[in-house]
Order: sequence, then structure tokens, then C-alpha cells
Amino acid sequence: MTQILLDAMSIPAACELNKTVFKKMFQENTELDATDKKALKDDVERIRWLYTLKPSTINIPKFEEGNIEYQEVAIMQADLTSPTRAKRIAAFMNKAIPYPIILLLAHNGTFSVSVANKRISQADKAKWVVEEEWMTDWINETAPSAIQVKFIADCALKNLSSLNFYAFYQDVVARVIALNAATRSGTYKQATWEKTADRRTTLREIAELERQAAELRTALKQESQFNRKLELNIAIKGLTDAIKRLEQVL
Repeated sequence: MTQILLDAMSIPAACELNKTVFKKMFQENTELDATDKKALKDDVERIRWLYTLKPSTINIPKFEEGNIEYQEVAIMQADLTSPTRAKRIAAFMNKAIPYPIILLLAHNGTFSVSVANKRISQADKAKWVVEEEWMTDWINETAPSAIQVKFIADCALKNLSSLNFYAFYQDVVARVIALNAATRSGTYKQATWEKTADRRTTLREIAELERQAAELRTALKQESQFNRKLELNIAIKGLTDAIKRLEQVL
């Protein structure tokens, strides 16, 4: 269900692995709470390790500097029976794999791309810390939107940096961020690393404002006093206007 993206990427055959990953690996390699365990058990149908990009299989050098090590990049796919807890599933899968992965989540003819920047833990060199995670909206395999078509084409390996695996992966992250920005602005645009950093900040600000607005809407539903309802509506409008202003700069 992610073939449209994989075809566009044009990954060399030498990188292909296509092996099943058993759920037990995620239970053993990361701490799962009760909801994580239920999501893994009920929502994940199967997991496959599609490709491993290594210096020996693709002409990209590894990167090591301080607590950042990008020696290889894995491409994995999780087929889901339900997309409800997809973000949670992506989060614990990213935590469990001790190097950068391009995670494809597939459900009922649609897919989403999850990426996460990681670093080695300063407290425990054997552990990795997820610094940030980004996930696209769901893309219809047979009818992607115009901006999603541009995103898919932009993910071709020939368009990504081959300087080293860190630069390569940052290019993938930048494209995921660009698609998330385009979902709001209506236009998919490639960006410099500096512009991507600005988009990161703006998208996080929007997410926080949306969280605040959701809390106010919940409070509004429970409020019975007219004056308080009016105050909440004004506050919600203020947040909505702020979100629209931020979307204009994406």
C-alpha cells in the first residue's frame, strides 16, 4: 500500500531486505505502557523491514559527530488494522529502533510517513534518545492530492543529499515538514535548512495553539453561564486567528 512512494524513491535492489519484524522485538526493546501494548496487539497487523541503506549498499557515507551517529537508514512498513493510534505506534517503533528509520504506516489503501531525529543518550551510550518526530497526514495510494504528488516525487533518492546519512535523513525530514506545511498553506515548496527550521517552529506553535483551542472548546461545551461562554468564544476566535496568521508564513 506504499508502492507509489517506494517506486518514486527508486531504491537500489542491493538495499532490499523485505523481512518480517516480529512484535516481540518492540516489547523487548522499549518500555510500552498499557495503551502501547494494546495498540501493538490490536492495531498492528504486520511489520516488515523493507530496505537497509548502508555505505555498502548505496553510495552514501556514514556520519559520526559527538552524540550523533547516522551509520545507516532503515525503511520499514507497519500495516495497521486501525489508524486511530498510529502516532502512538510510530512513537514506540521509533524509540525501539536504535538508528534513523523512514517508517511507512499503511491502512486500507492509505499511508503516512513518520520520521524521527535521534541521538545517543549522554547518560547511557547504549541507548538512543528521540529528539523530534514528524508524521504526514494520510495519503491515498490511488488518489493522492496535488501537494502529495509533489511530495512523493520529491522523495526520489536522486533528489536527496548523498553527502552522508545525516544530510540524507535531514532531507527526508525536511520533505515531511514541507508536506505538513503545504497541508496548511496549500502549496508544496522545497526549502533550505534555515526555512525548514522556521517551519519546524511555526508548526509547533500552531500545534500548541490548536491544543489550547481544543481545551477551550471542551470547556465551552460544559459551560452554562452566558458571560463565560462569550469569553470562551472570544478566546477561541483569537487562537483561530493566530493559527491562520501562522499558516500564511509557512
